[in-house]
Amino acid sequence: MELVFATNNKNKVKEIKALLPSSMKILTLSEIGCTEEIEETEETIEGNAKLKANYITKKYGYDCFADDTGLEVDALNGAPGVYSARYAGENVTYEDNVQKILHEMKEKSNRKSQFRTVVALNFKGEQYLFEGVCKGGITSEKHGNDGFGYDPIFRPLGFKQTFAEMSLAEKGKISHRGLAVQKLINFLKQLR
Repeated sequence: MELVFATNNKNKVKEIKALLPSSMKILTLSEIGCTEEIEETEETIEGNAKLKANYITKKYGYDCFADDTGLEVDALNGAPGVYSARYAGENVTYEDNVQKILHEMKEKSNRKSQFRTVVALNFKGEQYLFEGVCKGGITSEKHGNDGFGYDPIFRPLGFKQTFAEMSLAEKGKISHRGLAVQKLINFLKQLR
């Protein structure tokens, strides 16, 4: 089975490929000739996932899936949430976003947070949504060099390491994206 994964984020592609069984192959946007950046203009994580999947299906005619993810921090009233990728502003680096969170959390005792991913699947004319949530906390400083985004400052509940200190396989078993993609895989297996 082949599906397009509607993202230009190479880190997400790497994570998803590590999770899929050998019977499933994903095509990247560059492999289908899509070079444009799909703007995330919706105000919810679900909305952005749907928007990206619908864009590829309408413009290129492929069955596909797209995800959107947000880090939701209790002490910041759920921020950065849907704005996680551009929390420190437009055209910023992962490091800029991490430093903004660390600065805002400096005086906060409540470190509770969660990562939430929604995957939108467009398949044979229907759309399906799959959600994954990973609860945890924000560390007071960065730990680890792997992963991307907020991984160096997010420690999942029940673990001593941040996502950035885990292998791709370890992270994939418990992460928000891993959980949502596992639901997607289970759904697609039932269709065969």
